Amino acid sequence: MSLAVQIPPPKKLNKENDPLHIIKTRRETHNRPATIAGPMVRYSKLAFRQTCREYDVDIVYTPMILAREFVRNGHARMADFTTCDQDTPLIVQVGVNNIADLLKFAEMVYPYCDGIGINCGCPIREQIREGIGSALIYNGELLCSMVKAVKDKYGDSVRLETKIRIHDDVEDTVKLCNSLCEAGVDWITIHGRTRTTRSSVPVNIDAIKYLRENIKYKNVPLVANGDCFTLEDCHRIGEYTKVDGVMAVRGLLANPALFDGYQKCPWGAIELFVHYTMQFGGLPYQLLQHHLYTMLENTGLDKPLLRELMELKSTAYLIDWLDEKFDFKRKGDPGFSKGVEIPFRDSQPKI
Repeated sequence: MSLAVQIPPPKKLNKENDPLHIIKTRRETHNRPATIAGPMVRYSKLAFRQTCREYDVDIVYTPMILAREFVRNGHARMADFTTCDQDTPLIVQVGVNNIADLLKFAEMVYPYCDGIGINCGCPIREQIREGIGSALIYNGELLCSMVKAVKDKYGDSVRLETKIRIHDDVEDTVKLCNSLCEAGVDWITIHGRTRTTRSSVPVNIDAIKYLRENIKYKNVPLVANGDCFTLEDCHRIGEYTKVDGVMAVRGLLANPALFDGYQKCPWGAIELFVHYTMQFGGLPYQLLQHHLYTMLENTGLDKPLLRELMELKSTAYLIDWLDEKFDFKRKGDPGFSKGVEIPFRDSQPKI
């Protein structure tokens, strides 16, 4: 899918697609925090974003896009940013370490999204060495200057978010958040782990609660990120921390329908994801295959069938396999995208 064909006309923010309005009002309108599908390197592509939107997700992020590549390389722009007119509300996340690249990036993407998020949480060493990702939470002066530069130029026509991790001393995070608010950030997403905390260690939900209580700018929304794997997690995190939104990442990779109350990935999400992949194109086969593996593994599908899936060599073989093993519906078929349990063919084992 090319940008020339797929990028819609420039957007104008209104109450329906303004992420700041959504985050601020979801408790009033829906009696819950805003539900947000966070950025995943390689995996938050258009087909997956659209699948998540079918299941009570309010706001969706792109994968992190490196500003230095995007603003200089047309091939990078074609590969990194694909959207459509139904892809809203959309936040484009950027990895950046200087004002010039950020301003150029914002100029290029803001007409085609509903907000821009600065990645201040990625713990990958290569990114940290370049001053990107979680390196920015230790360079608050630079981070705040980037936020201020964008808001000074665009004001409320560009919604700007920062997604940060916590410091070893949470008071340092309080100071950073207050400085970001003063610079004009629209909302802050807080991943409740430090730069060195492994994902196997439980998220520090107490730190997020402390930040909500102690950041002095109460009008700036906070979003909690980390360990949201079910709708119950979303409600628990929101109630305990009093944040305005809850972001899921790994949980949605296994179950795009978690915010809609499903405990495991429903079969309808499989059909939707394959449909959107075929409709939009541009997704490497290995990513399609791994998405399906992750979603089906969550259902308890027999391991021999999962191994068969991973041995398939192309999209054509994959579609044939789905048709052979399951009652796999296409858009337009009665019951398309509505199934919950796996619809095995009669010859296949039941789980």
